Parts: sequence; structure tokens; C-alpha cells
Amino acid sequence: MSHRLSRLDLKASPYLYIAPFFLLFGVFGLFPLVYTLVVSLHDWPLLQGQGDFVGLDNFAAVLGDRFFWNSIFNTISIFLLSSIPQIAVALVLAAILDQHLRAKTFWRMSVLLPYVVTPVAVALIFSSIFNEQAGLANNLIGLLGIDPVEWKHDVFASHFAIATMVNWRWTGYNALILLAAMQAVPRDLHESAALDGAGAMRRFFSITVPSIRPTVIFVIITATIGGLQIFAEPRLFDVSNAGGIGGAQRQFQTTVLYLWEMAFFRQDFGRAAAIAWLLFLLIVAIGLVNFAISQRIATAESSRISKKTKRRLAAHRSITMPGGAAPAVTTTASDDAPAVTKNEEVVR
Repeated sequence: MSHRLSRLDLKASPYLYIAPFFLLFGVFGLFPLVYTLVVSLHDWPLLQGQGDFVGLDNFAAVLGDRFFWNSIFNTISIFLLSSIPQIAVALVLAAILDQHLRAKTFWRMSVLLPYVVTPVAVALIFSSIFNEQAGLANNLIGLLGIDPVEWKHDVFASHFAIATMVNWRWTGYNALILLAAMQAVPRDLHESAALDGAGAMRRFFSITVPSIRPTVIFVIITATIGGLQIFAEPRLFDVSNAGGIGGAQRQFQTTVLYLWEMAFFRQDFGRAAAIAWLLFLLIVAIGLVNFAISQRIATAESSRISKKTKRRLAAHRSITMPGGAAPAVTTTASDDAPAVTKNEEVVR
């Protein structure tokens, strides 16, 4: 009996350890997802509750609404203006923080401070900065002789302003994630490349970035999910004048903001649930595209490294003597570096 209990414990323990996650995911993730699908297939007014089964009529109505496509355009535009610069700047910040800096704990905590600030406070601060009458942004560009920009009425300007909020809040957070991955890269690789004459930029793009590729993919996917679900920033950007629906002409209304308007202004939960599912499918599609591109890049990189390794092995065999012993031809070494044989240099 003791032996059987030991075997049962060995087999069942892993499932018991991971069970809490799946229970929480089932209650707070899977069930709302399925329930939202059920709501999207019914006529579901906010106050009256569940009505008749309408099938895919809610999806057809949403896809035929020009405001839905306007929200998709705004969402993707803000997502591109925020995610691409955000990840690029986060990589640069992580590379700087990975150096031997004085008070590096202070600097690492400093880049995380914007993430601690609540989205409401960030939106209110930047709404004041991009105020069209006396905002800091127009005052600064006025010093350069540029006409004031209508940050809350022009489509591109409003998208840029909202993307600036997102970048300010999330860049430091992503930089720390990338920094943790960079610190796991063996220092021997950098030292060997430096001895071979590789500069800092070459080491960064040839060693650091390929080594942290899984973390970069993770950051890209999380930035994609967060960017396509943006709500607080456009909701509060011009709430006093436009009622919080994304501008007087919906010039910066995102898909989640359109969903919120459909659910609580138009009081149509059925169409709101359909919008939620369409957004979910869009996020999955973009995530699959990101995954396919990353896999293609990884495959190409592996093929390139494999070809380079084969060439080096062929060069090594060509200079090896018939008996299998390699001639120990020593190259000139510097005062602080050990002598390196010709064969070792070729293999490296």
C-alpha cells in the first residue's frame, strides 16, 4: 500500500500543483469567454436581459457599422505608433542598464516609476500637456516657429498623443524584462567576441539580440495584446469635450472604447459581445502572424549558423596533418591576451 501511495503521489502531485491555475483560468477566463459567445448570439438589451436567439445577426450588424471599422483603424494606428517605438527604446534602455553603471539599482527603479503611476493620472497629465490652447506641447513647438497642433481634433496628432502616453508608461517595464534576459547571456560570449575585434554594436546585434529572442517575442506578444485592448488613455484624453467616446468625430475611438459605447450608451449587450469576439479573433490572428514571423527568423538564423559552422569545420580539416595532429603555429599575442594557435583561431 505504501508503494502504491508513493507511485500515486508521484503521478498526481504535478497535476495538483498546477490545478489552481486552471481552476482560476476556468472561472475567470474560459467561462466569461464562452458566456460572451452565448450573449453575442442573442438579442440582449442591457436592462431587459436575454432575448431571442438571433444567430450571427449581431456579427453582421457590427461588421456593417462604419464606426466599427473606424475603431479598428484607430486601434491599429495607435498600436503601431506605440508598440514599435516602445520595444525599440526598451531594447536600447535595457542595453544601457546592462552596462557597469554607478547606482544601477537607482536607474533600474527609475525606469519603472512611470509604470507605477495609474493610467487615469497618466491620461490626465498628458491631456493637459497636449491641450490645444495652452498645453506644454504646443508651447514647445511654438518656440520652433511651428503652428499649434490640434492634438484632440486631428486624427494622426491624437493617435500620436495617445501613443506617447502608452510609450511613457510601458517602455520602462518592458526594458526591465529585456534586461533580465540580457543578464542571463553568458559574459564569455561577449568577451570572446571582443577579443576577436567585434565592436559594441556588432556584439549587441550578433550576440545579445539573438540570445534574448524568446523574451523579445514575449514582449512583442504582450505589447500586441495590450495595444489592441487600449481603453483608459483614449477614454480620458478628451472626456470633458467629447464625452469620453473617442473624440467628437470618433477620431481616436478604439475598438474597446466602441465596445464600451455599444454596451452602456446604446445598451446593446449582444452587439457588444460580438465586438468583443471580433477583437479576440483579431488579437489571435496578429499573434499568429507574430509567431510565424519569429519562427521564420529563427529558422533562417539557425540555417546561417549551421552553414558557418560547416565552413569552419572544413577549414579546420584542411589544415590538419594526415596523422590527425594539428600544427601548433602560434600567432602573435598581445601582452594581456594568451597566445592562440592557428587551429584554435580557425575553429573559433
